[in-house]
Amino acid sequence: MLLIPCAHRPIIPAPEALSPNIAARWGEEVAYADRIRGASIYAAVQNIILACRGLGLGTVITTNHIRCEGEVKALFGIPEDVSTFALMPIGWPIDKFGPLTRRPLAEVAHSDRWGSRWSG
Repeated sequence: MLLIPCAHRPIIPAPEALSPNIAARWGEEVAYADRIRGASIYAAVQNIILACRGLGLGTVITTNHIRCEGEVKALFGIPEDVSTFALMPIGWPIDKFGPLTRRPLAEVAHSDRWGSRWSG
């Protein structure tokens, strides 16, 4: 199965419909809306990954399809005003899940500022 998490693009009023002080920052607001669009989607994706694991299913988040998003949207009939954020193949794994390996926390976490290793 393929799961494609999607979201409608936010509707941002035209600058002329806004008060002058907000209209002056319209470009910044558009950039902000674009930057945060995936925030809730990717949290949901993480929960889907965990739920799949709990059910014995395998999945992974991929985003390479975004390079040809128009073709993917056409194939699945996804409307133009909807963006895709991931493509997740979901299925039964061929082999059993093995133990997970992770880098030590001290290698990936910082304290107070970037580059200052967290000792926790």
